[in-house]
Amino acid sequence: MARKDDAASAANAGRLKQIALTYKMTRRADPKIGLIIAAVGIVTLGVFLAIGFLIGHPVYLGILGFVLAFLAMAIIFGRRAEKAAFGQMEGQPGAAAAVLDNVGRGWTTTPAVAMNRSQDVVHRAVGKAGIVLIAEGNPNRVKSLLAAEKKKMARIVADVPVHDFIVGNGEGQVPLKKLRTSMLKLPRVLSGPQVTTTNDRLRAMGDMMSRLPIPKGPVPGNGKGFKMPPRG
Repeated sequence: MARKDDAASAANAGRLKQIALTYKMTRRADPKIGLIIAAVGIVTLGVFLAIGFLIGHPVYLGILGFVLAFLAMAIIFGRRAEKAAFGQMEGQPGAAAAVLDNVGRGWTTTPAVAMNRSQDVVHRAVGKAGIVLIAEGNPNRVKSLLAAEKKKMARIVADVPVHDFIVGNGEGQVPLKKLRTSMLKLPRVLSGPQVTTTNDRLRAMGDMMSRLPIPKGPVPGNGKGFKMPPRG
């Protein structure tokens, strides 16, 4: 029993530490985050207390207001923390890979399946929507990388749909903050076993690719250094 209590205490301490680190990160990009969260909490609680006094149940509405105020503060904090994280990652090599790490269950992601000397890179994700290729870098250069990767997909898994996104803020591109949402909106056309089979085929292709010569020059990061904030 004592071990369970110690484990629970350690887990809670870890969560609190993570929240504190996330708050510090967010405050650097959004200095008013503390005031905004406090204002949301005070206004929400104040509204419910006012309603409580009007209807003659200040205690009941006060408790309800306190709970909802805390919930509202958590939601606002999560959204602004996420926005700050995306702002810091924007334009960094491997930023898309960090988003893919948090895309959700049912997806198998592989960072940097194709790259060039200019640090343009293509990542791959496989799920019930099929294969998704995500490119980041110079829009003109990554198009050739995507085309080459699509040809490989056609040879290995011709019966699986292939989607592609270029991360960026230009015309025809997907902003980093909308990448996860765009992927989740894709229609699901594969069953679980089909996804597994597709992953097996692509892993075999990866083994063949590992024996090919690697281009010289710096290799873009895979995004492991980025930590996404907890979702509100």
